[in-house]
Amino acid sequence: MKNVTTIITAIVILFALLIVSGVFYRVHEVDQVIITQFGRPIGDPISDAGLHFKIPLIQEVNRFEKRILEWDGRPHEMPTKDKLYIIVDTFARWRIKDATQYFLRLRDERSALSRLDDILGSETRNAIARHELIEMIRSTKDREAYLDPTLETVSGDIGRLYPIERGRTLIEQDILSEAAPKLAEFGIDLLDIRFKRINYNESVQERIYSRMISERQQIAQRFRSEGAGEAARIDGRRERDLQEIESEAFKQVQIVRGRADATATEIYAEAYNQSPTAAEFYAFIKTLETYETILKKDTTLILTTDSDVYKYLKNIAPQPIRR
Repeated sequence: MKNVTTIITAIVILFALLIVSGVFYRVHEVDQVIITQFGRPIGDPISDAGLHFKIPLIQEVNRFEKRILEWDGRPHEMPTKDKLYIIVDTFARWRIKDATQYFLRLRDERSALSRLDDILGSETRNAIARHELIEMIRSTKDREAYLDPTLETVSGDIGRLYPIERGRTLIEQDILSEAAPKLAEFGIDLLDIRFKRINYNESVQERIYSRMISERQQIAQRFRSEGAGEAARIDGRRERDLQEIESEAFKQVQIVRGRADATATEIYAEAYNQSPTAAEFYAFIKTLETYETILKKDTTLILTTDSDVYKYLKNIAPQPIRR
């Protein structure tokens, strides 16, 4: 009998503990609680940390995060307005603002992340499709892009950038403003969304690399042209200086030679003008020098008998022919 009483007492105590444990529940600082009765939420969400009461066995505690949560999207390939495909990887931060709405529409974080995938992925795709590739690369529209000074005078689109209307930062804000109202219907407060990484598709990479190669080739050609022009100018100055030096040297040579000839002529004049015989001898010597200059092996001359050149030739006696 005593054992039966002990067992009954233990059962009563255990049942009382179950009842008491079912009545009290604790709310942590990082939690917010929805109380449901037969699966339906009752009352407002409880976010005050501490000990609270509920009806045991009938009411149930549903806990949700009160902290900021993260969403990390999967990379997706998306087309830009200029039909260039890029691979976009995004992330966002969110929190549960209306726990009751969140519970009724989504129930748990897994469903919330799935809904975030759908809405944020769709809005990101729409935003990228409305803008050029350069808009995704540049962070803000006010940031000036570097333009190589060598390409400033080059015609065409090489080295030129399209005008930036929005920029990556404002595009992120556009996605946030479009997605936030849609997520608010599920009790979610979207705090921020950012592009983690933007990669080029292989075909886009080839076009970008080709454009970079074209720019570098034009810069190299510009340097080659400037170098060739400078080399031509240097060669021109060298030829001009060389001609000036040669002209000056020739001038000095001619001056020296003229002075020497004048001195020699003066000496000859003084020597041959001392008497008529000396003058005649001078004329004879000069005529012989003339003969040596004009008479060659195959030379044919037609001279008159009274020519100054012929006067010495006609006095030359012919050599007898030896037999």
